[in-house]
Amino acid sequence: MSLIVPARTVSGRGSRSAVLEAVTPLRGAIIVVRGQSVPWVDVLLAELMAAGRPVFPVIAMGEPSLPQVEALVSELRDSGAGIVVAIGGGSVIDLGKALAALVPAPGGVLDHLEVVGAGQPLAEPPLPLIAAPTTAGTGAEATKNAVIDVPDHRRKVSLRDPRMVPGLAVLDADLTDGAPWPVTLSTGMDALTQLIEAFVSIRATPETDVLCRAAIPLAAGALSRLSKGEDPDARQTMLVAAHLSGIALANAGLGAVHGLAGVLGGRTKAPHGAICARLLPPVLKANREACLAAGLDTGRFDEVDEMVARGMGRPGETAPDLLRELMSGTDFPGLGAFDAEAVAEESLQSSSMKGNPVQLTVPQLVSVLGSAA
Repeated sequence: MSLIVPARTVSGRGSRSAVLEAVTPLRGAIIVVRGQSVPWVDVLLAELMAAGRPVFPVIAMGEPSLPQVEALVSELRDSGAGIVVAIGGGSVIDLGKALAALVPAPGGVLDHLEVVGAGQPLAEPPLPLIAAPTTAGTGAEATKNAVIDVPDHRRKVSLRDPRMVPGLAVLDADLTDGAPWPVTLSTGMDALTQLIEAFVSIRATPETDVLCRAAIPLAAGALSRLSKGEDPDARQTMLVAAHLSGIALANAGLGAVHGLAGVLGGRTKAPHGAICARLLPPVLKANREACLAAGLDTGRFDEVDEMVARGMGRPGETAPDLLRELMSGTDFPGLGAFDAEAVAEESLQSSSMKGNPVQLTVPQLVSVLGSAA
């Protein structure tokens, strides 16, 4: 059994200094993909330019879309780029991964996208990639795919290749401090969803089980502490848990929450983490009921309840109830208006659904969507 992980991960406050150290010996221009909310990126850019390195800054605006990726790839193909640095949330890192993969590739973006494209493997290896997350959510710094919005198809799909896993992941909670609670909860619920879905996935392995059993109570506990106010230790714990969630999903897959979220995100434009937060409790309930009806073992759902309850210091309570309570009073955006049956049917085509512990029917998924709206 192999485990797909970044070649190197550094963790701890102040560890962002590893970015400049890793870039220094590498040749070629540097593509720096960034969000707009972390001032430290300006410091890094100044240091790189002072060292005489050619730098191509790219500001990520929301989730990467097919037109945006196509335009950037065309612009950067002749840049002489030798490395990509991505500093930001999951969308920023996904854009960095897409550029690292596609700038050296001879074909078009659609040649390599799954579902809506040809899904062809990359003909050239991606550029070296360094990723430093500024939110504790997607674990994108540890995964082998980049999620891209395809407006013409009203859905989000992945560009996927094991070589897209960043060579260096930097987990520095200094870059996440001060995030508003709704953002912290939304991204944290994405990480917790990834851990739980990987744990109950039919593709779970002994290696991913170890990661999930360690990280689920850590993530639940960190979110519970952060719901009460700023907590530096909980910030770093949540960042590590999110990283482990990326490793878990890269190796064990996901499930119905992400299968539905990929379709909903393309139709409603609601933030991915908020969609996961709304879907996770009803999907857990629906999966347990469907497994019971099919005569399948539900022991892993009992474990999820215990791990979430233990992490939050609420023994004996269930994960769906505790997670709903955690979200109560938080101004999450709603899922908006959508055709639930169409979303359910389309979600069955998602690769994420292949890991779900039981095959859910369209009526069951429609019921989940009704409970989450």
